[in-house]
Amino acid sequence: MPDSQPQPPHSSSGQTDTATLLLRGARLTDGRTVDVRLGGGRIEAVGTAGSLATPSSGSRASKLDLDGYLLLPAPAEPHAHGDTALTADGDGPLSYDPQEVQRRATEAALLQLGHGATALRSHVRVGDVQGLDALAAVLQARRALRGLAELTAVAMPRVLTGVAGADGLAILRDAVKMGASVVGGCPDADPDPTGYVEAVLELASEHGCPVDLHTDAADPARLARLTAMAGGLRSGVTLGPCGGLGRLPSEVASRAADQLAAAGVTVVCLPQGGCGGVDRRGTAPVRMLRAAGVRIAAGSGALRDVSNPVGRGDPLEAAYLLASRHGLRPEDAYDAVSSGARAALGLPEVRVEAGFPAELLAVRGNRLAGALSLAYSRIVVHRGRMVARTSAVREYCNSAAAVGLDLPRQGRGEPS
Repeated sequence: MPDSQPQPPHSSSGQTDTATLLLRGARLTDGRTVDVRLGGGRIEAVGTAGSLATPSSGSRASKLDLDGYLLLPAPAEPHAHGDTALTADGDGPLSYDPQEVQRRATEAALLQLGHGATALRSHVRVGDVQGLDALAAVLQARRALRGLAELTAVAMPRVLTGVAGADGLAILRDAVKMGASVVGGCPDADPDPTGYVEAVLELASEHGCPVDLHTDAADPARLARLTAMAGGLRSGVTLGPCGGLGRLPSEVASRAADQLAAAGVTVVCLPQGGCGGVDRRGTAPVRMLRAAGVRIAAGSGALRDVSNPVGRGDPLEAAYLLASRHGLRPEDAYDAVSSGARAALGLPEVRVEAGFPAELLAVRGNRLAGALSLAYSRIVVHRGRMVARTSAVREYCNSAAAVGLDLPRQGRGEPS
């Protein structure tokens, strides 16, 4: 079940957007150079470079020259924390003033949109001091971002068992009614982790919504119970960041991976660092999990909060780290932040082919490995519209070597 139902593309005025956008001369990962025509929020046609034209009448049309750019399915962000983002430099206790939370969540989503993520799932704490105010603020940010990016919220109560858990369960029910489309939390922090998971799964089954839980996954017996319970949930279960799996003996971790695969659970790893939902750091053993058939996605985790003061929230950096540190092929690493992440959010697949959603990222470069290494200039397309653009310029000043060798310069021939 997707986090939210797809809507028709809209312009900034809120009206349905009927514009056609022609992307000219883009390079694909298979080496072809193509034109791509977008309309109605989808890819209308893909043809050899120079073969497509915008319609002469019937809709507004524009062109974008992507010579020198690699065109990719857009990434998605499956594990953000918009309510606490951008707070690392703050003085005093973290503010949960609704206006401040809305500002942080909106700014964080726009930063990640600029990196390429056109869909984001944000985990939001509910209950305790903040009650439902933080969730209300994130949902308001979602409305403000309409037409730019898809932002959905995961409600995260602290405790769901025992006497204290009654309030948490009531808050969680209210959060779903308010608009949280996913239920989650941190079972490891509850006195009864199994009871916590049971409560979340029961409520999710009742409302038909997905589950996304924080766990370090360092306790194999607890993880086995969780996966056994999660296997029957029709709308799907996601776990992350599961860094503890990498600290288990190989045979124990392999058995856990088989259990996760059999249950159909998706694991979201956080190669850029942890988040406030778990105390330990480390990245899940992605190669072992993939080999076992576990569904894998990669997220960003903390975006410049106390858990990771230098977090970038960049899906391409997550893919870069999966390739450089964890041995994945560039194609598999990018898949974890694009198609894998979209699948984790219940979103339709994207390919650069006619009929697929026009959720695209153009990165300056010729090949995927180079794009992951030096992803400076980016153009982001959401629902068939260009919604974000980052242009980087590299110049070698007063250097005879640079001129003589014709060294590459970011920014040369920027699209218009």
